[in-house]
Amino acid sequence: MKLSVSILSFKNDDYINKNIEKLNACLIDYIHLDIMDGKFVPNKTWTIDEVREISTLKSSKLDVHLMVEDVKKYVNEFASLNPQYITFHYEAVKNPMEIITLIKSYNIKVGISIKPETDVNCLLPFLDFIDLVLVMSVNPGFGGQQFLPSSKQKIDSLLELRNQNNYKYIIEVDGGVNDETIKYCQNCDMVVVGSYITKNSNYEENIKSLKLKE
Repeated sequence: MKLSVSILSFKNDDYINKNIEKLNACLIDYIHLDIMDGKFVPNKTWTIDEVREISTLKSSKLDVHLMVEDVKKYVNEFASLNPQYITFHYEAVKNPMEIITLIKSYNIKVGISIKPETDVNCLLPFLDFIDLVLVMSVNPGFGGQQFLPSSKQKIDSLLELRNQNNYKYIIEVDGGVNDETIKYCQNCDMVVVGSYITKNSNYEENIKSLKLKE
């Protein structure tokens, strides 16, 4: 199981570059970049210009999660960072296939995310064309929320669909993952963990305590 670490808690941190450098020295796979516009979700995080000023992100493998209304605009901007993944929300667009095509045109892997209240079946027309499905196990927009155990049903359904149809997407879960709730995520390929890891300076010990599935 791969680990993508959310740096949402670093938003107003004067030592953000130092902390990201410290994370990159740990056994992690990606830096998870939560991009919020204050419209699709109430909170607002970084603009592309602010992200470019975070120098340590230039040497990080990025997993970009767009929680925005104007998805095309943000895809075109954040593609310049050459992330491994750009994930957009199914609920934010009228034509998901158009966004899938746009992200792939940049030679970037594409993910679709769904909110807790969104049914997995809405993704059926797109599963053969994407690289990642991100299951939100909290309501998007804020860090530090409690994991919703009902998310496990979505994870299990996505695994069954992948096995039945030989799809290639990976399953990622985001929200409230810690050393207790990780048990609900055993059928995932990647977990996003934020506040549990960054809550104190012991990043490496916090990561080890998750006991990620090999």
